[in-house]
Amino acid sequence: MVVLIVSVLIVIAVLVLTGAATSIRVVQQYERGVVFRFGRVRPETRGPGLALIAPIADRMQKVSMQIVTLPIPAQDGITRDNVTVRVDAVVYYRVVDPVRVAVDVQDYASAILQVAQASLRSIIGKSELDDLLSNRERLNQGLELMIDSPAVGWGVHIDRVEIKDVVLPESMKRSMSRQAEAERERRSRVITANGELQASEQLAQAAEVMAKHPAALQLRLLQTVVEVAAEKNSTLVLPFPVELLRFLESATPAEVRTAAAHVTAAVTPEEAAPAVATNGNASPVPPAAATVA
Repeated sequence: MVVLIVSVLIVIAVLVLTGAATSIRVVQQYERGVVFRFGRVRPETRGPGLALIAPIADRMQKVSMQIVTLPIPAQDGITRDNVTVRVDAVVYYRVVDPVRVAVDVQDYASAILQVAQASLRSIIGKSELDDLLSNRERLNQGLELMIDSPAVGWGVHIDRVEIKDVVLPESMKRSMSRQAEAERERRSRVITANGELQASEQLAQAAEVMAKHPAALQLRLLQTVVEVAAEKNSTLVLPFPVELLRFLESATPAEVRTAAAHVTAAVTPEEAAPAVATNGNASPVPPAAATVA
């Protein structure tokens, strides 16, 4: 009799331990537990820690609340300006309603992937090539709205969508390279033309100043001589401008010019001829130079 009682107690203890083992669940910090009782979902979810459920009546499904990184495979498409491209992207999403995720959609990860692929192809067809290359922020926002619209009904929130890479055909790459080169050449010519215009304006102003002040031309000439002499050249060509003669003429007093004119008028052609002849083998001297001598 005692043996029978002990056996019954042992059986009861085993059943209690087995029931406890089947009714106790551990929910992680990043998870939520959705309980189904006889197939009907319970509205409240089980938080992190130990969760007790009925051994036979209840069944728990754990749903992760972490942010999931979902890469979208590269999609081939034709842009609005008839350019064939290959675009891939990545989606970041998380579960906000574990009950709807467990009940309303069978495999929410696969559903999000299919919607993302279809939305990416749609964005490619609605966009131009320049937008895909330089205006990705606006395209990312549009793609996020397209994916988030059905995902909200599944209890999923789309945090961020980014287009990673745009692959172009080799012929299009060469065409864009030629276009960029032509654009740089155009800018270079415009800059050179603007420089020439500014230089011509400054030279015109300098010419006006030199016309008003002839001495400025002589000062500029002396500056040029200094710059040339600084290079240690053995030959130095010094032009003698006519403006310098005019400057010297204007700087000479009127009495000296009048006396020189009287002396020149007093010398006869016969008296000037021997002066020319006395130069010997030297090159002929102009009459004006002989008169001054």
